Amino acid sequence: MRYFIDPFGCAKNQVDAENIMAFLDLAGWTASESQDADLIIVNSCGFIESAKQESINAVLAWRKLYPEKKIMLAGCLAQRYEKELKEALSEADLLFGNADLSGVLKAANSALKMVPGTKVTAVKKMVPGTRPLLSLPGSAYVKISEGCDNHCSFCAIPLIRGNVKSRSIADIKDECKTLLDRGIKELCIIGQDIASYGRDFGNGTAEQALPDLLEEISHLKGDFWVRLLYIHPDNFPYRILDIMKSDPRFLPYFDLPFQHGSEKILRLMNRKGNANTYLALIDTIRKSFSGAHNRFSTPIIRSTFMTGFPGETDEDFADLLLFQERAGLDWLGCFAYSREEGTAAFSMKPQVSKKAATERKKIIEERQVPITEKRMDRFVGQSYDVLVEEKVQGEDGLWLGRLWCQAPEVDGSAVINSDNDLKPGVFAKGAVFARAGLDLEVHIPEN
Repeated sequence: MRYFIDPFGCAKNQVDAENIMAFLDLAGWTASESQDADLIIVNSCGFIESAKQESINAVLAWRKLYPEKKIMLAGCLAQRYEKELKEALSEADLLFGNADLSGVLKAANSALKMVPGTKVTAVKKMVPGTRPLLSLPGSAYVKISEGCDNHCSFCAIPLIRGNVKSRSIADIKDECKTLLDRGIKELCIIGQDIASYGRDFGNGTAEQALPDLLEEISHLKGDFWVRLLYIHPDNFPYRILDIMKSDPRFLPYFDLPFQHGSEKILRLMNRKGNANTYLALIDTIRKSFSGAHNRFSTPIIRSTFMTGFPGETDEDFADLLLFQERAGLDWLGCFAYSREEGTAAFSMKPQVSKKAATERKKIIEERQVPITEKRMDRFVGQSYDVLVEEKVQGEDGLWLGRLWCQAPEVDGSAVINSDNDLKPGVFAKGAVFARAGLDLEVHIPEN
């Protein structure tokens, strides 16, 4: 049997899609192009309204293109709205949530309406790190936990994935080693909030779990990067700073979703911090790496902001703009609030109009451009390793990749000029000679 997977959503969802592929592959299925597939799987996102609609539109589009093929809606949307979608989305032959991905084989066989009594291949045990990867060459996501129990009032994740459930340190380390043995050069550590990793271990030392994990990863041999993504700023484990400074393979790249700068809005969001405590955290991180004896002495800080949260006034938005100016973040993503049923914020009043939320989002994004450009200018004239990802088709001597200051998918790229025959998925030494918008231009000299 042949399948085609259409993945949507975040990096955590991408890992789910990769695991779905792995379980099917182990049972003898084969990945194929959509036109050759017996089953099309839409691995959906159910986090915010725009993402939900995008996943539903994908199902509708596939059904229109292939009226006779079987279509499975998998992932967060199917998990969150199984009952409603069974009635409303007849274009999907089957819904499959993300509570237990090992059940995908049974679901796939059901979608194809196999003859009753047909023997179903048993699900084989999957070795961590052996799954197919949907990332660009050289990089892989390592999901260390599932779910979240921070219960931010706007967030539907606990409704979809439950409270935090952490993998063991040994299991994660084995996955990292397997990925490195496959030639992976960048391990991106992810979870809904990796600072909450180990909170469910029940040994009273949850704040030490992430540092303990990083220390174990530091024992692995080889030349690679470790990038930490999604650290809730209220839970920041300061011990990781010393570990990262002692091992330059841990990139001083910090993804801290501050969300807002108004203390009133942060409290309504069920967050403990405020603009001053978050600015102090930024200052601590930057000072920790000042003059550090490794090649990454200028840390990168990325964040996300939300506009239009219920009750956000012009004064609250002004607080957010002031925080943005004072923080001087390297990278920033901004989202307009999405009203999600089942969350604490759903019934909060007054609701901010979508128009106002969108206009505020646009202002944040426009103001961030010169900030990020200035922050990226400090890399010009410096030499770094570049993770080569792909050749630009039709352009001789032009490649795309990333520097350590650029996370996959969300930040700018390294535009590489080189007459060498570069290999995607490996490091190459290059000099940054210019900034082009939010990208950095890198020259790799001829061998």
